[in-house]
Amino acid sequence: MTTQPLPASLARRVGAIVYDALAVTAIVMVVGLLCQLATAGHVTDGARIAWWYQPLQGLVVAAYFLVSWTRGGQTLGMRPWRIRVTTLDGQPVTLARALLRLAVGALPLFGLAIFWVGTMRWALWAPVVGWAIWLIPAFFDQRRRALHDLAAGTWLARLG
Repeated sequence: MTTQPLPASLARRVGAIVYDALAVTAIVMVVGLLCQLATAGHVTDGARIAWWYQPLQGLVVAAYFLVSWTRGGQTLGMRPWRIRVTTLDGQPVTLARALLRLAVGALPLFGLAIFWVGTMRWALWAPVVGWAIWLIPAFFDQRRRALHDLAAGTWLARLG
């Protein structure tokens, strides 16, 4: 008799998020270093960052999540917390589902645009508040799915 895995608790999710934030920070730093080396330090002209730099960083971070979710279902942050993202029937996440999960999960980042009409403090808090709002459905859903999991038809299962 097989039993359905338990959904990942909020504590495990937050732990994985913190670990992944550290991994993403390291990835961004390495990409930044490689860009500086490749351009002989000319990623910025002193006032503005080169037009390609932030999109490149975004693509590399997106690739980290997409590859992790589609090849094993776990990011570096999810491994120690023993959680895995799968489809609702326990199958590995396809690239299409991973892209949708990423796109919906990244929507709160558009809150950073508040900087243009408000303050930097508001702009930095906007994604944090957005992601907190994204987690609200997890308190009511039987499988504790956040908004991006509901949209993509995925969930975070607790392993062992």
